[in-house]
Amino acid sequence: MNPGNENGPPPHRHDPAAAPIAMIGLGRMGANMARRLARAGISVEGFDPQPASREALAGEPGLRLHASLADAVAALPAPRTVWLMLPAGEATASTLASLRGLLAPGDLVVDGGNANYLDSQRRAAELGADGVGFADCGVSGGVWGLANGYCLMFGAADAQAAARVAAYARALAPAPDRGWLHCGPVGAGHFTKMIHNGIEYGMMQAIAEGFALLEGRQEMQLDLGAIAELWRHGSVVRSWLLDLTADALREPGAIGSVAPLVPDSGEGRWTVDEAVRQGTPAPVIAMALMSRFDSQGRADTGNRLLALMRKGFGGHAVTAASAPGAPAGKPGAGS
Repeated sequence: MNPGNENGPPPHRHDPAAAPIAMIGLGRMGANMARRLARAGISVEGFDPQPASREALAGEPGLRLHASLADAVAALPAPRTVWLMLPAGEATASTLASLRGLLAPGDLVVDGGNANYLDSQRRAAELGADGVGFADCGVSGGVWGLANGYCLMFGAADAQAAARVAAYARALAPAPDRGWLHCGPVGAGHFTKMIHNGIEYGMMQAIAEGFALLEGRQEMQLDLGAIAELWRHGSVVRSWLLDLTADALREPGAIGSVAPLVPDSGEGRWTVDEAVRQGTPAPVIAMALMSRFDSQGRADTGNRLLALMRKGFGGHAVTAASAPGAPAGKPGAGS
């Protein structure tokens, strides 16, 4: 499969209600979303602080690129809609601060990045004080969204703001009548996407652990790629994540070619935080997150202390950190 497939089905033509839009943040997701909107006939004013990101979109029909945030916003007719596809944290916060000096009452900001829903609720209140609308939109689809369409879940304070977001969602989604939903008030979009990603953590972990168990019975000489392909057809566990697993396992030596380190992007942590706030059990998601921490070497200090305690109370042997075959990891405290 090719995530940059230029020959996939073209996006449906745009909703007449979809006015020109500014797309701020032209990384992997933002760039392809800008392309999909433009190919649906919607005029897109694009900006990214990185010149290379802007240059990668040069010549894309229906998409004009700008050297500054202010220029991109100024190119829009009023009332303006500005869609952010930026990393959570400082990048989003600083851009929103800049936008407050550029926007006017009646304008709308859509935050399409992965943000904490509590931050989105606070930002809506701050922009609302200026008469500027705010919608939060969780976007799923990754690098495949350009060809296949995105899944969009958004929150908006009123029907008018929701209708404005929906006009773009219909072009971005796989079809105008599916793949998007106005989930509820401001915060509901990012909250729904947060839970979506928490579920994703658990599903990915279960698939990974299952294949690790298959690989562990070496004497059976199981073909992991063939099993993944088998399970894609008629099995209860068939899924897009299994499709991606099968794709990866088609490459000889794929598992051995990557380090056993799995980053976490923040949504898993926020989901576990929410489980604690609610008092709602979410053990699978929590353990999937802990497993990622383990892969990052964050269990190393604890495991070293466990080995030292066993040595202390029972005289059990320990493995020197420098010994051949000793697990690699981050040095622990006192090591």
